[in-house]
Amino acid sequence: MFKTTGFISFVLRRFTGVVLVLYLLTHIWVLGAANQGVEAFNRRMELFQSPVTITLEVLLLAAVVYHGFDGIRLLIVHYFNVTDQRKSLFYAAFATAALLTIVGGVPMLLFAFGIG
Repeated sequence: MFKTTGFISFVLRRFTGVVLVLYLLTHIWVLGAANQGVEAFNRRMELFQSPVTITLEVLLLAAVVYHGFDGIRLLIVHYFNVTDQRKSLFYAAFATAALLTIVGGVPMLLFAFGIG
């Protein structure tokens, strides 16, 4: 049971959902500093300009892309009743999310570490 694609999808979807909520709260916290003035906003923004946080942003990109494609996969399975292809659709959604994460994440990492 714990090694099926359905269970893996369930766990990843819940995990990425929690990550997205935590990001949203952090985003609101940073933007809320704009009400305190330019200095406060710039101080908070400096917290997120290190290579470590940019690496975390690549992981955020992975969470967003996977969560989105897994949601599309679920809609396809539900509305088109293709339950026989659930496993293949999971692998397709996961591979697409991984590919888009690499395509989007590599430039971010190159920029973060000053390469290129």
